[in-house]
Amino acid sequence: MDRMIYLSMSGAKATMQRQDVLANNLANASTVGFRAELQAFRAVPVQGSGASTRVYALESTPGYDASAGPVTGTGRNLDVAMKGSAWLAVQGLDGTEAYTRGGSLDVSADGTLLTRSGLTVLGDGGPIQVPANSEVVIGSDGTISAKAPGGRATPVGRLKLVTPEAPLVRGTDGLFRGADGDLPADGNARLQDGALEGSNVSPVETMVAMISAARQFEAQMKMMQTAEANEKAAARLLAP
Repeated sequence: MDRMIYLSMSGAKATMQRQDVLANNLANASTVGFRAELQAFRAVPVQGSGASTRVYALESTPGYDASAGPVTGTGRNLDVAMKGSAWLAVQGLDGTEAYTRGGSLDVSADGTLLTRSGLTVLGDGGPIQVPANSEVVIGSDGTISAKAPGGRATPVGRLKLVTPEAPLVRGTDGLFRGADGDLPADGNARLQDGALEGSNVSPVETMVAMISAARQFEAQMKMMQTAEANEKAAARLLAP
């Protein structure tokens, strides 16, 4: 049987995977600190006699778009936007240290500093505890100060900010981790309080890419139908 049908099938499968990535990006166009996932195709030659001109199309994910998203002022004292290439350290649900650009924070009932999604925010010495009934003030270097009513602001910890030298690895939970383990805190990393960084996904570009992928998928399906028609025609010609 002609390998054309298998090549078309691999191309259609790769296009479907690309659509999954694009759909996930579009769904997170309004997620705070989201980094768009990149997608790319690679050609894998078919091995075997007479197939040197054929290649399989496979989808590969080279990483994520590291460009910064738009920063919007909120005026909320527990909202922070990391500057430059800085990332905020949090504790993932699996207990490991992970990193995020989502800086919308909250204080739990027991005084633990958390993200809006419920993840524990890590400081230089571990989780940060805030005294009850205190107003939280976050400095540009990540220092957390608690101010009691009528009292003075007292430092209670410092956010762990890291600046990775190599690209991070995105996990299935949407958080990022260092390829070689936990990263050291960067004392020079800075943030902007009272602001949040939005997603760096462009809805318009993503929609155009999804339309292009849909048309490419249709072309692959037509190639499969053509391969099937050619096979039937060949079978009729060779029939006794």
